[in-house]
Amino acid sequence: MPVRARYSRWDGTQVGFELDADDVLSEITDDLLYHGDLNAALRRLLQSGFRDRNDERIAGLRELLEKLRRRKRDELERYDLGGVYDDIAQELREVVDMEREGIDKLQQEARESGDARRQEITDEVAGERRMQLDLLPPDLASQVRELQNYEFTSSEARERFDELMEKLKQQLMQSYFNQMAGAMSDVSPEQVQRMKDMFDSLNRMLEQRERGEPIDPGFERFMEQFGDFFPGNPETLDELLEQMAQQMAAMQAMLNSMTPEQRAQLQGLSEALLDDMDLRWQVDRLSHNLQGAFPQAGWDRRYQFNGMDPLGFAEAAQLMERLGDIDQLENLMRSAASPGALADVDIDKARDLMGDDAARSLERMAELAKLLEDAGLIEQKEGRFELTPRGMRKIGQNALSDLFAHLAKDKLGRHDQDYAGIGHERAYETKPYEFGDPFNLSIERTVRNAIARAGGGTPVRLSPEDFEVERTETFVRSSTVLMLDLSLSMPMRDNFLAAKKVAMALHSLISTQFPRDFLGIVGFSEVARELKPEQLPEVSWDFVYGTNMQHAFMLSRRMLARQTGTKQIIMITDGEPTAHLIPGMSEPFFSYPPVQETVDATLTEVARCTKEDIRINTFMLDANSHLKAFVEKLTQMNRGRAFFTTPETLGDYVLVDFIEQKRALRTGR
Repeated sequence: MPVRARYSRWDGTQVGFELDADDVLSEITDDLLYHGDLNAALRRLLQSGFRDRNDERIAGLRELLEKLRRRKRDELERYDLGGVYDDIAQELREVVDMEREGIDKLQQEARESGDARRQEITDEVAGERRMQLDLLPPDLASQVRELQNYEFTSSEARERFDELMEKLKQQLMQSYFNQMAGAMSDVSPEQVQRMKDMFDSLNRMLEQRERGEPIDPGFERFMEQFGDFFPGNPETLDELLEQMAQQMAAMQAMLNSMTPEQRAQLQGLSEALLDDMDLRWQVDRLSHNLQGAFPQAGWDRRYQFNGMDPLGFAEAAQLMERLGDIDQLENLMRSAASPGALADVDIDKARDLMGDDAARSLERMAELAKLLEDAGLIEQKEGRFELTPRGMRKIGQNALSDLFAHLAKDKLGRHDQDYAGIGHERAYETKPYEFGDPFNLSIERTVRNAIARAGGGTPVRLSPEDFEVERTETFVRSSTVLMLDLSLSMPMRDNFLAAKKVAMALHSLISTQFPRDFLGIVGFSEVARELKPEQLPEVSWDFVYGTNMQHAFMLSRRMLARQTGTKQIIMITDGEPTAHLIPGMSEPFFSYPPVQETVDATLTEVARCTKEDIRINTFMLDANSHLKAFVEKLTQMNRGRAFFTTPETLGDYVLVDFIEQKRALRTGR
């Protein structure tokens, strides 16, 4: 089937483009060039966030963590964990009041009957019942135990009490295992027995796995028997156990967050409500086994509640689970060292906790590294990301584009206007043939001219005026070494990023538009060293003092000695020479302010470059008087040129000068 595309007029409502790898790499280009660390640049992007090409804000982890902490703070400042008992106590008081009314009603009926014996017996029973009610202990657990053994006078009060006990049992079980809320809604003897069987099977599987024995009954058979207890449909035993560990850890967190008195009340109430000793034992056994299997589930978590809103059992358990999810997400985000670490985030939970926008930001942040890997811009080696050759080229293109963006196109010409000649390099343009031109015939243009002149049909008859030939230009090869100052003063004066960006841009320009040219790179501080293009993106400044131009000129001269064509050195620096090598000495000599010995040693290398017809063009980022004096002396000796510039205009100067020199060499001007 042919692919069809539909087009519509832009009205401002359409989503423009999705986030792509070029967007991401552009975002980290400056950071990578400045610090020289791809992984650190990705981490900082992860922390700070950015805006995509649709101007949509992709929130960083700092912003998302603050949003998550604010949600947690709001929950803690709203609720009162002690309120778990308020509703129970109130409902028990209402049951007791209802029973007292029933006693009063029973006595009233006896008096109205006129039967003295009945009235006497009724008064005696009523007195006993009132005394039992008056002597109810103050704590809830004891009240529940007493009322469970109490013989109610009022059938309505008995029914209300039974309903309350049923509800509390359900809530208590749900507080332990909220995910099984549906199954726990039935606490009939048959269902309680199934619960005990389920817990026993689960405990046996856990204990067998811990001992390294075959697991029986096995996960599949277990789910066939008890799958209705787990509406989340876990697909593996590990997934099921992890879910239950989170549930029980949430209950433990609630206990940890209570006062000793509150905790004692809850435990007593639990014993009073769940009078099945075997069920309690199975639950305790499961808690012990899960703590051993999942020690990092947060069993020691506790929270400080400061609010006023009371919570029931079930609501408190759900809140604890929610707070546990917040803690888990917070820990994951805080420890994320790379975008790939966010792949473990449960996006649905993140959406529940922070909203759609935050979840979308997390989802897109998790894609960053994969986008770059899929695009072939980075690769993972030994647990770290590294730029691929394609990524290095893209970084250079980004740097070059940034610099070209500051220039007027008519100023640079962007190398679009070529000068015709009779050399051997194709200019990828054609012209009508003239007598004396090399007969480099452009077949396509020639045949097209003949058809335009004579019309279609075969054979195509050519005429001399149809001939077009390819233009050529005289090729002059040039060899350049870029000397990049890596001394500590460069970042201290905010000059380093501009210089690094120029180095990347110049490499990109030469490798793409002048592939036959040579570009070497020398970094220098206390000593100099040759830099390979693939090292350039991750080169950073040296944490040493010293600007050893002498050594840098020496290395540059040796590199250019192996090259042909016109030769030049481009030096970018913000300081005068303060270090040089002394024959026979293992360490360079350093002095600030610079001494004449260092200046002389450096100028000696300048003289050697001059003798070998190497021009030195200097771009100064800090035009202090000492540097000016040195550079003026250098240019007098070498007949090169000097530019006093700033970080903002450095790229303009270097690229314009380089391209204009290429044009001058090509045209012979």
